[in-house]
Amino acid sequence: MSDLRKINIDGQVIEVEGAMTLIQACEIAGIEIPRFCYHERLSIAGNCRMCLVEVVGGPPKPTASCAMQVRDLRPGKDGEPPVVKTNSPMVKKAREGVMEFLLINHPLDCPICDQGGECDLQDQAMAYGVDFSRFREPKRATEDLNLGPLVETHMTRCISCTRCVRFTTEVAGIHQMGQTGRGEDAEITSYLGETLASNMQGNIIDLCPVGALVSKPYSFTARPWELSKTESVDVMDALGSNIRVDTKGRDVMRILPRNHDGVNEEWINDKSRFVFDGLRKQRLDTPYIRENGKLRKADWPEALTVVAAAMTGKKVAGLVGDLAPVEAAFALKQLVEGLGGNVECRTDNAQLPAGNRAAYVGTATIADIDTAQNIVLIGTNPRVEAPVLNSRLRRAWSRGGDVTRFGTPVDLTYDVIEGGTGRDALTDFAKQDHAGKGTLVIVGQGALTGSDGEAVLGHAAKIAASAGGKVLVLHTAAGRVGAMDVGAVTDGGITAAIDGAEVIYNLGADEVEIAAGAFVIYQGSHGDRGAHRADVILPAAAYTEENGLFVNTEGRPQLAMRASFPPGQAKENWAILRALSAELGAVLPFDSLAALRRTLIAAHPHLGQIDVVAANEGAALDAGTLGSGDFGYAVKDFYLSNPIARASSLMAELSANAKRRGAEKIAAE
Repeated sequence: MSDLRKINIDGQVIEVEGAMTLIQACEIAGIEIPRFCYHERLSIAGNCRMCLVEVVGGPPKPTASCAMQVRDLRPGKDGEPPVVKTNSPMVKKAREGVMEFLLINHPLDCPICDQGGECDLQDQAMAYGVDFSRFREPKRATEDLNLGPLVETHMTRCISCTRCVRFTTEVAGIHQMGQTGRGEDAEITSYLGETLASNMQGNIIDLCPVGALVSKPYSFTARPWELSKTESVDVMDALGSNIRVDTKGRDVMRILPRNHDGVNEEWINDKSRFVFDGLRKQRLDTPYIRENGKLRKADWPEALTVVAAAMTGKKVAGLVGDLAPVEAAFALKQLVEGLGGNVECRTDNAQLPAGNRAAYVGTATIADIDTAQNIVLIGTNPRVEAPVLNSRLRRAWSRGGDVTRFGTPVDLTYDVIEGGTGRDALTDFAKQDHAGKGTLVIVGQGALTGSDGEAVLGHAAKIAASAGGKVLVLHTAAGRVGAMDVGAVTDGGITAAIDGAEVIYNLGADEVEIAAGAFVIYQGSHGDRGAHRADVILPAAAYTEENGLFVNTEGRPQLAMRASFPPGQAKENWAILRALSAELGAVLPFDSLAALRRTLIAAHPHLGQIDVVAANEGAALDAGTLGSGDFGYAVKDFYLSNPIARASSLMAELSANAKRRGAEKIAAE
């Protein structure tokens, strides 16, 4: 039931929800209120006092607009809407006073601060700062914290807004940061000097409104005005987080989140944010041909001639990797099936039913988590498979939702009801009455890789149907749903696809071991596992180096845009396949990316609806008999889950730190 209230802000009368704070009401009225501690996705602290406004007829002093609700205001004596002033002399004087306080101890190091040019304090000091200070005492100095290899600290700059404390506690779900002391002695610190044990910690860099927390890998490498900024999507997991890729020349300098309420809100995980050094290392920049057991460099005409000769008249199989864009998967399918071969994208043996989108994607959206009262996790560890989605699950739990888990106990940063570790427990649970509970069932890839994967999906659908709820299949591969959409599958899975194959075309499938015998062509961006087994290597672009379509785990098509160019002789994935088709004499019916997309959308219209989650349809699955054994998890090491991450020295350091942290106990334990 709505509680609409009228309010007069600077002479403008608007109608808003009574539960809104004054700062939110001002934003609706188009008036920007300065703030440091307030953030719409965090709890209200009221620390900084920068958002002061004047409430006419209220208290004789300015009011913190972030902490007062519209319904708390009293109307005028004749019932007039309450009046709020944001630009009165009282407000201006108060904000200038607050700014003077904030700048008392703040060092004058803007020229050497990585936050310079993107600093809220810098911007607001221009508006409300004065050219003098009445503070004559010695300035306070604070020791810097060691939070790990990702976040660099300059705590003398800290203004105690506590955004970092609230984020790590409320969103990331760790309790390692807090504030100690009072008055001048107050400081932000970490528990026992620990480094942060979260794969979401990089977000506190964006949240810090001053230069107290900055990116350690990015430190002193570039200025914001030097960077070219490209809006794209992330492929480190299947969530499809919206990102901005900042480049300087050919190099990716940093990756930042973009706001998308339906997908990642305004957070990204640490692998998505800091993997950019892996884009520079271990790159394939020229074709290679294996001769006498050794790889040698070649040029494109020679490599394509060798590949075409190897594929002609042979039984060919195509494997689609986890990071392949939809266009590349579609082109490979057209090419290989035109030669009479098979294509497969389920390289981990996941039993995802081909052609049934309601089964291999599900019927729920990511945003459905926000309103779910009962959530069932089957064979998934979202903390490492999709950390940003896990933060939504934590928020649903914090609002009173119940989370039931079927799988090995792991710390998800929130309490769960342990349903059992294995399939027997799930069978018993599915037999119970779930009517009226509105359950959201999330199925992980760890539950689908066994021979009874389809039966697990059937049980999940049965639980959701009896509760009037929905199912979400949580994928771990960014390219999997898109490849399934274009039909890059073979009845019987990968075993049937490569059975008897004389030539295997490996499109970036680095998570699968290919047995000896077949002639292997590897097309990918990094010299990873697939390249080690290859007889011919064709260098391709990474996700930041070509325009590509990716479909996320809920079935939402999104565009990844080219931010830089691939190194050396590396080419776009679809262009390599098009050139190879000409060499084979089976020319694909497109010669540009636009033509390819027209062909793709004509065959699969829903892929043309960018950023739209289509209503998924498909036959109901049979909840067959489940096997025995516990549910495993698909991702073993969060930081080393794909070839780009494995090429990153920073990801290797984070992986080693995580293992060490799990093996050692701190003094307090």
